[in-house]
Amino acid sequence: MTEPKPINPILKQVLEFGPTVLFFLVYLRIKGDTFTLGGRDYAGLVVATVILIPILLVAMAITWRLTGKLSRMQVFTGIMVVVFGGLTAVFNDATFFKMKTTFVYGIFAGLLGIGLLRGQSWLEWVMGEILPMEREGWMKLTRRLALVFALLALANEVIWRTQAEATWVTIETFGFPIALFLFLWAQIVLLRAYLIEPEEGK
Repeated sequence: MTEPKPINPILKQVLEFGPTVLFFLVYLRIKGDTFTLGGRDYAGLVVATVILIPILLVAMAITWRLTGKLSRMQVFTGIMVVVFGGLTAVFNDATFFKMKTTFVYGIFAGLLGIGLLRGQSWLEWVMGEILPMEREGWMKLTRRLALVFALLALANEVIWRTQAEATWVTIETFGFPIALFLFLWAQIVLLRAYLIEPEEGK
C-alpha cells in the first residue's frame, strides 16, 4: 500500500474544510438574491451549491496531487456532493442538496450496521491503521457510531423540513461536524483502555 506523502497540517485542514466554509460564506452573501440564467430563476442556495462543486473538486485534486492519496470518506463525500449538487442544479430545487446529508449519514449508519450484523467492524477496516485498537473496542465504537449517524440523518430530516433555510445551512456547516467531532473525541477517551500502544523500539 502506498503511504500518503506528508503535508502541512494547516494546509490539510484548509483543503478539507475550506470548501464547506466558502460555501457558507457565499450562501450568506447571496441567500436573499435570485439569479436568472437561461430564462430560469435560481435561488441563492442553489447557486451556492453549484459553486461548491468545483471548489470541492479542486480541493480534492490539490490534496491528491500533494499527498498522492484520498481517503475513502473524501471520495464518497465528493461523489455525493456532485450527485446531489447536480440534481439541485438540474431540477432547480435545493431539496436535493438538503437531503444529501440525510443520505450520507444514513448510508454510513447502514454500512456500519451491515458489518455489525456480520460480526465485523468495517470502521476498523477504514481507520485501523491510524487508530490501533483491540477488536472489542472497535465493535463498541462501531455500534455507537452507527447509532450517532442514524440520529444525525434523522435530525437532518427534521431540521430542513421544519426550520428556516439559513438555520439548516448553519447547522449543516458547523453543527453536525462539531457534534460528530465531540462524539469521536469522547469515544477516544472512553475507549482508551482498548487502545494498543506501539511497542518500544518500533
